[in-house]
Order: sequence, then C-alpha cells, then structure tokens
Amino acid sequence: MTTTLWTRVDSPVGPLLLTAGPTGALTSLSVPGQKNGRDVEAGWRHDRGPFRTAEEQLAAYFAGELKEFQLELSTAGSEFRERVWTALDSVPYGATTTYGEIAARIGVSRAAVRAVGGAIGANPLLILRPCHRVIGANGSLTGYAGGLERKTRLLTLEGVLQPLS
Repeated sequence: MTTTLWTRVDSPVGPLLLTAGPTGALTSLSVPGQKNGRDVEAGWRHDRGPFRTAEEQLAAYFAGELKEFQLELSTAGSEFRERVWTALDSVPYGATTTYGEIAARIGVSRAAVRAVGGAIGANPLLILRPCHRVIGANGSLTGYAGGLERKTRLLTLEGVLQPLS
C-alpha cells in the first residue's frame, strides 16, 4: 500500500488540502466543498515537509508574484484525461480558453467537448493545473469543481476579470 502524505495550506480561496505520494510529487489539491475533492483518509500521514515548495509557490501566486508553477505533479487518469490535463498546463496565466479549444489542442472533434469538460471537472490539481482558465464558448464562467466564486476570484487575481467595486 502506498503512503499518502498530506497537509493543509491557508489561502485567499479557503483552506487547500494538498496530497502527495511517497516521492513528494503532488497528487491532488482540493478545496472544501469541491466536487470530487479529497478529504483526509485513515492511514494518510500528515507531513508538511514535502509540501514546502508548493506552499511557497502558492503564496507567491496568491500575492500576484508567480505566474507559472514549477512543481512535480503525479496524476493517475485515463490516457484521455491525461491529454486534457496536459493541455490545461499550456493555458498561460492571465488568459482563458474554451472547452472547444482544449478539444482542438488534443486533436479530438468538437463532438468530444462534453468528454473534455468531464476530464477538466475531474482535474485533481485545482489551481496548479489551471482548469479555472477554461470558460464557455460564449465567454460565460461555466462550471468549476471548486465553485464559481473561487473561479471568479482566481480569474480576477490573474487580471482576466475586473474586481468588483
């Protein structure tokens, strides 16, 4: 059985639960109330050590000082999901893309947009793998597993949206 390491980090969008495998590669970043998010399980080991770099980079991101994370990530999705998640990694800070554009990037038809949306919704690494940068074809802030309020806050932080006065 593989040991799962975990810690919690405070952030402007609420507490973040980070998990990693024994090598220290991050396996998830979840927020409270997240659809398909993780909760601490029996047998997991609390250890802040492997997460220090992630904590520093997240703090810099929320301070507006970091635009791209440089962290070791480890996910275990289907081949299709991994392709979608890799495409998310290419969406730059301060930009948005659509589900259809992600479908095109991975070479699937527009008919696969729903499947792309499902893969994006299953992204286990919120914020780090920027699924919050994916919007609807009409520009609407469609679904986000962490909630639309968090998506709005992240896109505002990145300068995509204007802060409410």
